[in-house]
Amino acid sequence: MTVYVLKRMILFIPTLWGVLTLVFMLRPLIPGDPIDFMVGETALPADRELLRKEFNLDRSLPEQYLIFLKGAVKGDLGRSIHTRKSVVETILERLPATLELALGAMTVALVLAIPLGVISAVKKDSFVDNGSRLLAMLGVAMPNFWLGPLLIILFSIQLGLLPVAGREEPLSLILPSITLGTGMCAILTRMTRTSMLEVINEDFIRAARARGLKEITVIMKHGLKNALVPVITLLGLQMGGLLAGTIITETIFSWPGMGTLLISAINSRDFPLLQGCVIVISVSYILINLLTDLAYAAANPQVRLGSG
Repeated sequence: MTVYVLKRMILFIPTLWGVLTLVFMLRPLIPGDPIDFMVGETALPADRELLRKEFNLDRSLPEQYLIFLKGAVKGDLGRSIHTRKSVVETILERLPATLELALGAMTVALVLAIPLGVISAVKKDSFVDNGSRLLAMLGVAMPNFWLGPLLIILFSIQLGLLPVAGREEPLSLILPSITLGTGMCAILTRMTRTSMLEVINEDFIRAARARGLKEITVIMKHGLKNALVPVITLLGLQMGGLLAGTIITETIFSWPGMGTLLISAINSRDFPLLQGCVIVISVSYILINLLTDLAYAAANPQVRLGSG
C-alpha cells in the first residue's frame, strides 16, 4: 500500500504543473486589456504603466510564467486587479460556501441513490425497478439551468416554502443541493443497481442465505459492502465534477461561492482572480481523484497488486 501511495503522490506533481501551465496560457487568449477595465481608456499613460509594472504585465510572457509558478509554489496567487485583495484570501472567503453546497448535493445524492439502487436490484424488473430507472434517466437528462428555475418557481414562488436565493437561512441550502445533486443521484443509482445485480448472484451470497441469515442482512452486510467498490470510484469522480458544476447552480441561486466569484472575475477581466479560481477548482479535482484512488485501493487489494 505504501508503494502505491508513493506512486500516486509522485504522479500528482507533474499533473499539478500541467494544470498551472494550462491556466497561465489561457490568460493571453482572453480578449481585452485588464488595465482598461481598471482605469479606463482615458487614463494617463503614466498611471497605466505604473499598474502594468505592479501586476508584472510589462514583462515578457516567459518572465510572467516564472513569476506565476514561483508564487503558486509559495501559495501566492497574486492580488485581485479590482479589489487589490489577495486572491488566496478572496477565494478562502468563498470556498466554505462552495464546499457546503457540494456536500449538500452529495448528501442528497447518497441518501436517495444507494437505497434506490439496492431496491431496484433486489426487485429487478418490478414496478419499483422500472420507476427508479425512469427517475434516473430523467435526472441525467435534466440540466441544472432548467431544473433550478423550475424548483424556484414551484417551491419558492408558488408554494412559498423555501428561499429563492442567497445563503442567509439554513433552508437556503435545500434547493441548490437538490439542483446540483440530482444528476449525481441518477448516475449513482444506476451504478449501484448494476453493481448489486452482479454481486447478488455470487456464490458467497448464496452461502450467506444457506446459513439462514436474514435477507436484509445478506443484502446490506454482504451484498452492498462488496457492491460499493465501483460506486466509491464513481462517487469520487462525481464529487470532483460537483465543484465545477457549482458554477451554474451558484449563479442561479445567487450562492456566494466559488462559482459566482469565477463568473464575476470573467466579467471584470480580473485575470489573477480568474486564474486563482480555476487553479483551486482544478487542484481540488485532482486531490479528490487521488483520494478516490487510495480509497479504491484500500477497498480492493487487487488494485495495489496490479500497480506493483
